[in-house]
This record gives sequence, C-alpha cells and structure tokens, in this order.
Amino acid sequence: MSYTGWIPEVLEESYSGIREIALYTKHLMNRRIFLQGEIDANMANAVLSQLLYLTDEGEQPIHIYINSNGGEVDAGLMIYDMLQSIDTPVNLYCTGMAASMAAVILAGGQKGRRFILPHSKTMIDKPLIAGGVGGFAASSGHSLSDSIEETKGIVNEILARHTGRTLEEIRRATDSACYMNAEESVAFGLCDEIKEKIL
Repeated sequence: MSYTGWIPEVLEESYSGIREIALYTKHLMNRRIFLQGEIDANMANAVLSQLLYLTDEGEQPIHIYINSNGGEVDAGLMIYDMLQSIDTPVNLYCTGMAASMAAVILAGGQKGRRFILPHSKTMIDKPLIAGGVGGFAASSGHSLSDSIEETKGIVNEILARHTGRTLEEIRRATDSACYMNAEESVAFGLCDEIKEKIL
C-alpha cells in the first residue's frame, strides 16, 4: 500500500445518506489488506495494525494482496511473525511480484491459502540488511558478518520449513536472485495454487 500521496475515494450509501470514503478504508472494511511497495518499518506497523483490527472484528478470512520487491528483513520478519501468530484464516495473493522478503511472507502463509495470479512472479535471494545492522554494541559478541549470517540462516530456515525444500536446496536457490513464474513458484512450494480470479 502507498501510505503517502493522493488516496482515491468512493461513494458509499448508508442509512444516513451517501458519503465519501477512502478506497483503502473501504477495502479494510471488506477485510482486504495491501502489501505493496518497499517493506519497511512503516509498512510493517501499518500491516500489523490492520491485522490486529481485523482479527478483533471477526473470524472471516482476511485477504492480503502482495506486490512488492521486498525490503528490510526485520520489517518483513515482523509481518511474518504476526501472520504466524493469528488463528484467523488469511489468504495471501501474489498480484505482480513477490520478491525477497515479500516472497518469504508469501511462502509463510497458511497452507492452501497461498495464491499467485497467472502472470505474477516470485524471487528469492540472499537477504540484505538495509542500512546495516543495528542493536549491537561494540563490546557485544556479534560482529556484522555474524549477524548477516544469522539472518540468512533464519530466512533460509523459514523458506525450507514452508516450501518443503531442504536447507541445501534453499541455499542453492538463493545463491543468486532466483526468479520464478507462477507455475515454478507453485512447484517450488512458495505458493499453493494459481488463481485466475481473486474476487
């Protein structure tokens, strides 16, 4: 979702008459969340807030539409952890591109609820830590390279767990950017099914 700039509005009829409502608000009312653009702390906080709201509002499925080239690992893992922690059914749809951390989020969805559109793509690679690694004091036992290796290990384990691939298969696939079309994404285990329609 774009969190800045012009947000389109739609007309909605209610008992009190016709009113204008932001399109994204209307989508949220229909239990739809958009994970679009760069994954960063602002996006992760917005997605977390929307998920908490919708889980409080009922048990009907939540629909998340992903079109992202990835972004910050910590922010992506925050979204992943939140999706793992809720019992509400969540349908994930790759609607264009799910790359890097966006592909990890897609793969980590509930089995049978990870979808991709026919001409959408995924990409997995080595995780990059945007802006360096924070939180380590000079006296800590962790070096920057240790932290990067630890992060790679975490992401690889997540991908292996949710795709059914071995860690070695994941390491080979992520040695360089590995792009997959819809059919290849399903075969690899990043998603479950190609969806012709999502409405």
